[in-house]
Amino acid sequence: MNMLDFLGYEFMRNAILAATLTSVACGVIGTLVVVNRLVFLAGGVAHTAYGGIGLAFFFGLPVLPCTVGFTLGASAIMAGVTLRNKERSETVIGALWAAGMALGILLLDITPGYNVDLMSYLFGSILTVPLSDIRTMAGLDLFIAGMVLYFYRDFLIMSFEPEFARTRGVPVTPLYFILLAMIALSVVMIIQVVGLILVIALLTIPPYMAQGTARSLMAMMCRAVAWSIFFCLTGLWLSYSFDLTSGASIIAVATVCFFAKLVGEGFKGVSLKG
Repeated sequence: MNMLDFLGYEFMRNAILAATLTSVACGVIGTLVVVNRLVFLAGGVAHTAYGGIGLAFFFGLPVLPCTVGFTLGASAIMAGVTLRNKERSETVIGALWAAGMALGILLLDITPGYNVDLMSYLFGSILTVPLSDIRTMAGLDLFIAGMVLYFYRDFLIMSFEPEFARTRGVPVTPLYFILLAMIALSVVMIIQVVGLILVIALLTIPPYMAQGTARSLMAMMCRAVAWSIFFCLTGLWLSYSFDLTSGASIIAVATVCFFAKLVGEGFKGVSLKG
């Protein structure tokens, strides 16, 4: 099937726009998540976001802004906990992770007349992303890109030498809160595309694919964006061609590439030893 056939459909054009915008956030913030070893923390933020979805439906509020606000609050709590008590941070994050999920599910259970497809939030609903949400996603992308460019040198030093960063006068603590806030914003965008369950894969696999060939943090971000776009568009095409779930198709493409790279690196290591 011709890959360009589906461009005739408005919902597919919106899906491509949403995928591209999400890929920018995935590449930029996912790179900072990977190099700062914040994957578990990002997972906690992602699953806590479900509480925001539950609140939105229970009080009849717009889903995207409500989820953004709730997730920003959760990320601020997690940032404070990890900075003050790193030894117990994983336990607290795990508890908040579970609490956010439980809150969202309970609120949806007791919402009068609730008839929203739960699967769309767990595994994404990129084919139904409205134009209003795409505008919001574009605004979030501009904010994220602007913040990263403005604080690029500080993020670079903080990511690889946090103690040295403090001696150089880099505001590590405020930057950490800013980074967690941007992770929260990115997570909400990614939920639109691949859903709550698959968020971490799209945040981490593109940066991993980019890491081996990038010679700078900026190059890693750009290559991660390109990989994410490739995963999203290929997954969309497969889902359209074979009538598959779009979010799962996107992650399937990403994981195939991930394991192919792992196998390739394994063979390369064996050949070098031989």
